[in-house]
Amino acid sequence: MDSTFFHWKNYWFCAKKDALVNKVNPMKVVNTHIPDLKIIEPDFFGDDRGFFFESFNQKKMKELCEIDEDFVQDNHSRSSQGVLRGLHYQMSNPQGKLVRVVTGEVYDVAVDLRESSATFGQWFGMHLSEQNKRMLFVPAGFAHGFLVLSKSADFLYKTTSYYDPQSECCIKWDDEDLNISWPAVIETPILSNKDLLGKSFKTAIKFS
Repeated sequence: MDSTFFHWKNYWFCAKKDALVNKVNPMKVVNTHIPDLKIIEPDFFGDDRGFFFESFNQKKMKELCEIDEDFVQDNHSRSSQGVLRGLHYQMSNPQGKLVRVVTGEVYDVAVDLRESSATFGQWFGMHLSEQNKRMLFVPAGFAHGFLVLSKSADFLYKTTSYYDPQSECCIKWDDEDLNISWPAVIETPILSNKDLLGKSFKTAIKFS
């Protein structure tokens, strides 16, 4: 029999054994105080050689996390320390987002804009980093944003609908009614021109 077969068979056996020995965090979901907004901690296998984990598994998302969504687009942004992006959402084509950080650290925020929700107008924030490898699922009906805490950060997210610039909306990051407690990484966050024109929570269009 071809020796290549034995090579890959042995490699597979060793890899499986390593995974069993080095597994430290079985995949789990952590519910937040806002329904449908979920923290996901993926399966993680690591040792002195490095690490491996599944950044997305549709079956596990549905069965373990009760997230039954079809993600259609992947986005990757890189931002410098002090950059704040948000608070963004789309009205005509609302997006659910599965967000994570691959390098650096950010403070990630989601705001419930669903007027029919018991948590309407409430926000949730958490640290996402290359160290904790956590992900946050932000369903459609939320505004979303993040502040970069490290020297730079690479931010990846999957979306449930395509980017539609015509329906994109923005709420001011420092809205007085929302009163989000952003970390004080620099004196004033660095904003895009679009984000500088963000609306107040009171005047922004909401979801039913």
